[in-house]
Amino acid sequence: MILKPFLFRKVTIVGVGLMGGSLGMAIKKHRLAREVVGYSQHHATLVHAQKYQAIDVGLTDLPSAIRNADLVVLAAPVDSIIKSLPVINPHLKRGCVITDVGSVKQEVMEAAEKYLSAPVFFVGSHPLAGSEKKGIMNARADLFDDAVCLLTPTDKTHQMARQKIKLLWTKIGCTVKYLTPEAHDEILAYTSHMPHLLAYAIMETIPKEHLEHSGQGLKDLTRIAGSSPQMWNDIFLANSKNVLKALDECVKHLSYIRKAIVARDETALLHHLTAGNEKRNLLEPAPEEKIQTENPHTSIPPAPPN
Repeated sequence: MILKPFLFRKVTIVGVGLMGGSLGMAIKKHRLAREVVGYSQHHATLVHAQKYQAIDVGLTDLPSAIRNADLVVLAAPVDSIIKSLPVINPHLKRGCVITDVGSVKQEVMEAAEKYLSAPVFFVGSHPLAGSEKKGIMNARADLFDDAVCLLTPTDKTHQMARQKIKLLWTKIGCTVKYLTPEAHDEILAYTSHMPHLLAYAIMETIPKEHLEHSGQGLKDLTRIAGSSPQMWNDIFLANSKNVLKALDECVKHLSYIRKAIVARDETALLHHLTAGNEKRNLLEPAPEEKIQTENPHTSIPPAPPN
């Protein structure tokens, strides 16, 4: 039996929590690297990462961890990714490819150009996978199966680096799509950042004593509010312009709904509810017969005058 050559000799994952640990597991499962090294400030995290076979070696010294790596993956919160770039730069070997898994891209890409001696080998990545749970204890090798991974190369990005990162994510089960860093941040503000913000706000709004009377609907709607507040604090601030734009749009639609309820305007209220319902069906289409049974309004009623 002839074994295929490894895509990378040494991969270093900076941050072996849910995302970094799952990536390490997937890389090892698909035999994409000869050695996977993990970095964490916490020795206990590295012990667990080795136990769960996410990494081969764990180190608490960052320069030692990235030395001679062919690929460095920054699997940390956005603020930590940016702060780590000037730290790792002097210790990267020539031709090393660097990527990340951050949810904000424009600030990260600008920092890469500022701090890395060879920024052309940095390729921004954002796998649209994960969980509200965190930590290596929740990592799993199939986290990226059938997920979309957004890559945000620029005109300056080295073609070899871009192709290697695309191949990495493809090999572990992702469909790769490309966006500019600016487009990524604008789109994700609507599809991810603003919904997370609203989930936190909904939970803060509900009186604590009412929670015992909640049903599965509230749990489904606000599941993502179980995510790390510090991580999302960093994301909201790093992408503040786009998040505020998306939030203002949401507030506008909430005001329309409120106005319709105050006026007991059934036509206007139904218009807004149906518009949301039909977009939700585009996100996850239901069988035709189910749509006909559960949603008799198959088109959006005419918009009422504002």
